Amino acid sequence: MTEPTPELRDLRREIDEIDRALLDAFNRRLELVRRVREHKQEAGTRVVDAEREAELLKELTALNRGPLSDRAVSSLFAAVLDVMKQEAAEASRRGPAAPAPAPLGIERLAVVGTGLLGTSVALAARRAGATRISGFDASAATLRDASARGALDVQAPSLAEALDGAELVVVAVPVGAVVETMRAALAAAGPDATVTDVASTKRSLAAEIDDPRYVPGHPVAGGETGGPGRAAADLFDGATWFLTPTATTDAARLAGVERFVTALGARPVRQDAERHDRLLALTSHLPHALANLLMGRVAAAAAGDEAPLEHAGASLRDMTRIAGANPAVWIDIFVENGDLIADALDAYGADLADVARALRDGDRAFFERAIASAAETRSRMLAHAYRTEATQINRIRIRIPDRPGELARITQILGADGINIEDFELRHVSPEYGGVLVILVNGSEPANRARALLRRTGYSAA
Repeated sequence: MTEPTPELRDLRREIDEIDRALLDAFNRRLELVRRVREHKQEAGTRVVDAEREAELLKELTALNRGPLSDRAVSSLFAAVLDVMKQEAAEASRRGPAAPAPAPLGIERLAVVGTGLLGTSVALAARRAGATRISGFDASAATLRDASARGALDVQAPSLAEALDGAELVVVAVPVGAVVETMRAALAAAGPDATVTDVASTKRSLAAEIDDPRYVPGHPVAGGETGGPGRAAADLFDGATWFLTPTATTDAARLAGVERFVTALGARPVRQDAERHDRLLALTSHLPHALANLLMGRVAAAAAGDEAPLEHAGASLRDMTRIAGANPAVWIDIFVENGDLIADALDAYGADLADVARALRDGDRAFFERAIASAAETRSRMLAHAYRTEATQINRIRIRIPDRPGELARITQILGADGINIEDFELRHVSPEYGGVLVILVNGSEPANRARALLRRTGYSAA
């Protein structure tokens, strides 16, 4: 290899010095961006100012004297802005160094009802350090299955034997049976035991149970199907766990249950029982009711004609994914929280009437407002879900062939380049076409990189 000339060495040395200066400048810029972000968060103002960024890019382009092209300047500084926002947001999400795992606060746990949630509570408690976990279930087979998962130390033949010596009792039975079971559990539990539950409606319990040992709870976790076979120790990691103390709930016991659910990986949130049920009626129960109604409407149209089912679009499959979910659970919820779900449906019905009027009148302005509002509200919802600015969430649509290994290949391509997939949806179209994979990526620069990588390896990426 030919030795570089003195002039070439000088040029390379100068480039290296500029690169080091750029690195120092970028790190200093990030420090300032983080400070600006902190000030905005304290003031409650919008973190990302898209208008100011656009003006900055315009000003930098105007100042450019070359040899960089204006397009290069715009692309370069847009990438810098994007990376800075991602780094600042990531630091904000991380916060201070992660604390040590929270102490469980108890050693002896009893679980009444060993389905999906009860068995998951037992597995998560074992992971967190519980030394003795006993369980009882009205179904001996369900109890055996939970024990086979390694969730229980004791398969108790009766409620009283399960609760003997327990410091904390978790009642995890269906909503329709929870009041009766809670009364029995409080009668069987010792005076020092605390009793909580995981029922998804709270008003009936608040009205019926008056005992300082009782701490009502509801983890927002689960699945469309139940049973101990689907239980997992990490089911509650990052989940909201509502606690709805009554007027007589002992404050020390409430704090103890908060420590317990934190140790299971969940985030305890105190809430009034009435407000809890109204919130869940809108955000959880109403969507299930609507999914069932929509599927019922399609079923009526499909009577004697399979075309509505044969040619169902991806949007119908997406909107009805939860239709028909776990009837034993959802029938109880619809009955127990029926009045508030009906209120939500009444409001929804009024909205439907407005939509019907706009459709008949061809009211374009109505739909412009409605779609824009829906898009903005959904963006805010996703920003909460992914803990980032809504503007940073990028959707990438990929056609995926219907053959083994394609999903793994895509995730490997992106993972090898350090691109994190925040979420994804997989929609099957047909065996011939395959499906559509929609992934969410945080940040424009990673999203653009992902599209380029996927296109280079033969995938469409829009």
